[in-house]
Amino acid sequence: MSQNQMFNLLSYPSALVDHFGFTTDKTFKQRYLLADEHWKKDDGSILFYTGNEGDIVWFCNNTGFMWDVAEELKAMLVFAEHRYYGESLPFGNNSFKVSTGIPCFIELHFTGLHRSCVICKLKVCSNPVLGKSISAIFPTAFAYFVSLALAASAPIWHFGNLVPCGVFMKIVTEDFRKSGPNCSETIHNSWGAITRLARTGSGLHWLSEALHLCTPLRNSQDVQHLKGWISETWINLAMVDYPYESNFLQPLPAWPIKVVCKYLNNPSLSDAQLLQNIFQALNIYYNYSGQARCLNISETTTSNLGTQGWSYQACTEMVMPFCTNGIDDMFEPRSWNFREYSDDCFKQWGVRPRPAWITTVYGGRNISSHSNIVFSNGELDPWSGGGVTKDITDTLVAITIPEGAHHLDLRARNAFDPTTVLLARSLEVRHMKQWIRDFYCIKNIHNSLRKLNN
Repeated sequence: MSQNQMFNLLSYPSALVDHFGFTTDKTFKQRYLLADEHWKKDDGSILFYTGNEGDIVWFCNNTGFMWDVAEELKAMLVFAEHRYYGESLPFGNNSFKVSTGIPCFIELHFTGLHRSCVICKLKVCSNPVLGKSISAIFPTAFAYFVSLALAASAPIWHFGNLVPCGVFMKIVTEDFRKSGPNCSETIHNSWGAITRLARTGSGLHWLSEALHLCTPLRNSQDVQHLKGWISETWINLAMVDYPYESNFLQPLPAWPIKVVCKYLNNPSLSDAQLLQNIFQALNIYYNYSGQARCLNISETTTSNLGTQGWSYQACTEMVMPFCTNGIDDMFEPRSWNFREYSDDCFKQWGVRPRPAWITTVYGGRNISSHSNIVFSNGELDPWSGGGVTKDITDTLVAITIPEGAHHLDLRARNAFDPTTVLLARSLEVRHMKQWIRDFYCIKNIHNSLRKLNN
């Protein structure tokens, strides 16, 4: 039975548009998915997936871990779609002109889901809720009803100056360096080759043909766009460098960076030969299925991702500094320029970023007062550079996965899973079970005290 068939509820409850204001009570339809085949209301749990930047059905079908452990944890599964993504758009395309944020899930839990009698019973039973957190903010800010959280690939410290702005691209580079001899050096040399070939009209034409671009390059602005598109391709490959075939962002082979690097093992070739090899590498990412007739530099991933919503969030509350220096990484040097970033955001969205908002509201590195969070990070995942990779307290636990890319541990069991991810999942479940037992122990004590007082 597929995961979609296992859902006994696909709903669009009403959620408040504004959770903190007092001037409007407008609502919108927010989508969520629910499966309760293994749920035991008396001693079970709720695995609550706080949807990220895309269609919730797509993320559900790429989050097999919850399905794999549902019976063991006697769990109800709830996948909530983040507002401004998928089909949960309060004002259509105008949704990106109003504030986004995390509290939408609180509304879904307390108000939106109340239309289901199952959830009514849940509220009475007070089952512990396990949240796949948005950057671990969800459980820390709303701990009064979230008992524990698994924050997988959550870069909660990639804000302000909490980590160096170049850490992300250094990890991307290291992934390519380890995956093939001279691979990262070849990519490093490709930027200069593109620049030299693009100096003339004939060179632009040759580049367009050699890279099989759907739209020909016409000027220097197009060339910069091309470089950005190629850079994002290498980043995406680092994120989804899974040990088996997958189709999360694009259909890809197992260990796709190793496959790509087979074409990038000689950094000393002529400019033309080097760029022809770059095309072969790009073709693995964009045309592994063999169906693409040309490469579209306006697209880098599946349409299930909400690029508009993410762009808006990155220009308001999720300001993450990135930079490169061309020495510690394989990219062209680019410094972090907040003023330029802010101007670009204002030009696109009419808003100015608030770079200190996340660290001010949620504490930055000062999170030791929180509890019951497992932070998991794959060492291949560039987002791990902004993640929690060491234990903070006994109940703020870090798990690292040496052979793991972006939230590999949240994906379904696979025969090709490395031992390190199997161990990580085992540790995650062990912590969950312990904290669930703690929840019910405290609940029973409270019930006994209540009876005595009555």
